[in-house]
Amino acid sequence: MIIHLKLEGYLAMVRHARETAPIEDCGLIGGRIDEATGEKFVEKVFFLTNTDHSEEHFSLDPKEQFAAVKELRAQGLDLLGNWHSHPASPSRPSEEDKRLAYDSRASYFILSLNGGEPVLNSFHIEKQTDVSKEDLRIR
Repeated sequence: MIIHLKLEGYLAMVRHARETAPIEDCGLIGGRIDEATGEKFVEKVFFLTNTDHSEEHFSLDPKEQFAAVKELRAQGLDLLGNWHSHPASPSRPSEEDKRLAYDSRASYFILSLNGGEPVLNSFHIEKQTDVSKEDLRIR
């Protein structure tokens, strides 16, 4: 699975996550899926409130989540998945991330701020145990 993310979207995620740290930042990603190739093209990154206000886990604000999905539909875009930051751990799904990954069609972006440069990866999670890294291309 190839996912295309515009540089401006990536930089906005990093900026927002740094402002939110040490609390985990979170949001949704929307865009288009090429029916012929299955490639995903991220067109919109949403920044939602982490209602847990936690450094180790997140919950999306339901009202903001509903509004974001409504906006995506109005623009003819698909919900591609979600994203969250790991302020002090690597860019890989935690056991909790795997347990809460209910939609096997979704892409799960994890932005690590741990260490020097930020690291963003996208994952496909199936049945909480089958985790594979997706081919994320920032352009």
